[in-house]
Amino acid sequence: MSLLVVIGYGPGNGHAIAQRFGAEGWSIALVGRSEDRLRRGVSALTDAGIPAAGFVADAGDTDALRGALSRIRAELGPVSALALTAYRSIEVPDVLDVDPREVGHVFDIGVAGLLAAVQETVDDLRSTGGSVLVVNGALGQHDDGIDAFAVSFGGDGVALECSAKTKLVGLLAARLRAGGVYVGEVVINGSIQGSPHAGSTAIDPADVADRLWGMAGARVETHVLIAEQRR
Repeated sequence: MSLLVVIGYGPGNGHAIAQRFGAEGWSIALVGRSEDRLRRGVSALTDAGIPAAGFVADAGDTDALRGALSRIRAELGPVSALALTAYRSIEVPDVLDVDPREVGHVFDIGVAGLLAAVQETVDDLRSTGGSVLVVNGALGQHDDGIDAFAVSFGGDGVALECSAKTKLVGLLAARLRAGGVYVGEVVINGSIQGSPHAGSTAIDPADVADRLWGMAGARVETHVLIAEQRR
């Protein structure tokens, strides 16, 4: 049975992706910081007939993440796909106000965490012809309007992480393609249903999950944008 590891599990995109792959016969490992949230997620999946287990780790702590992935591989077998849904919350509201020596923390999850997860499982991914799937935000896009929007709410650090994550996805795709590993990201421009700031036109996380499932099957597109349809 193929195994998907969802890193940064939550009730939105993370759960939708787990459900989508589980419906196709995959087993699921959930990785997140909250033991209670993981327990609820595992219960919901197993109630739906999907084999699932939870593992506590912070996606921004590379040692803890590597440890969790090592336990997953030992207990559940080789990893066929990684899905990173974790992201860094606002830590750098204004790049002009931050100590340059501290700005590197914005990359703890989207760069260091993603890279650690891939390095820890790359042999499995190569042997299974697996996938690395990333959920990213549009604040990393090279666009004057998006930059202005990020500045308007103090999201400078989030924008830096999103941009670096997109570049890392591209580099991983280029390096792993020849070995049969697919790497791709869905970039979300808008809010997600169920999130604190979701509006009436928020994106359904099931649509994100469907798109990632299709991308992993087609193995063609590396960067796909999903935009909220404003009324």
